[in-house]
Amino acid sequence: MTRNAKFGLFATLACAFVLAIALVGCGGAKKDEGSAAKTEDAANTTAASTDAGYKLVESGKLISVSDMECPPFSSYKDGTSEPEGFEVDLMKAVAEKMGLESVWLPKMDFDAIIPLIKQGGKADVGVANFTITDERKQEIDFTDPYYVANIGFVTKADTEATSTDDFNTEGIRIGAQSGTTGEAWAKENLPNAEVVAMIPSTAMLSVQSSEEGSDSLNAMVCDLPVATSLIEKSYSDLKVLESIATGDEFGIVVSKDNPELTKALNKALAELKSDGTIDELMNKWLA
Repeated sequence: MTRNAKFGLFATLACAFVLAIALVGCGGAKKDEGSAAKTEDAANTTAASTDAGYKLVESGKLISVSDMECPPFSSYKDGTSEPEGFEVDLMKAVAEKMGLESVWLPKMDFDAIIPLIKQGGKADVGVANFTITDERKQEIDFTDPYYVANIGFVTKADTEATSTDDFNTEGIRIGAQSGTTGEAWAKENLPNAEVVAMIPSTAMLSVQSSEEGSDSLNAMVCDLPVATSLIEKSYSDLKVLESIATGDEFGIVVSKDNPELTKALNKALAELKSDGTIDELMNKWLA
């Protein structure tokens, strides 16, 4: 190979090397630019939450979760996945006070809601007529109470029983939703009966269809407003045998890692009490 040929080959290789470096450099610049944009977007999202003093799963939205099994507090409209009820309207009003949009996740089991809020990342609050208890406070925080209710003990309308004591007998089966204060009350006060985990509507259906010697429920317990609502709408063969004066206070469930959100929710609830909104919603759904 001649000197000129060698020089030409060297020049060609050098140009190719420089071009490759330039392309890599351009590619790197684009990648850095994209990363910078993503970082900026994340910073903006964080800033939106920080400016308000609390964290949100999604900026501009207050995301709630419920079991949607307790009308008139929260349930789905017949044949739809559209939530309705006192708590649904309440959270919409709370969100509006906070300048946010109220959003609901698909329903989930009642006893899975507190672990979900404790874990974080999917919902901001749990709203499913949760009774404020010291035991639950060990895992999560509660807002101030927005409603106070007793427990209803439901039986067949034609029962010969006169009190809950008549059901504290071996062979008696009492329905109660898992993880609720109704379940806890039944286990404590009716120790000789069998307490069966079941959602309110299914439990009522079982009581209504019960026959002597069957595996159906003999009675069920749930929040009194839920009991009266379901009986009026769908279970006319049942009645509330006894109202149990528990004075359960309902609060919104919030993660312990988000105390500023609890404060903001309490402020909104106080304003809704003061301006009469909560009374209006109670008259609409719970009168």
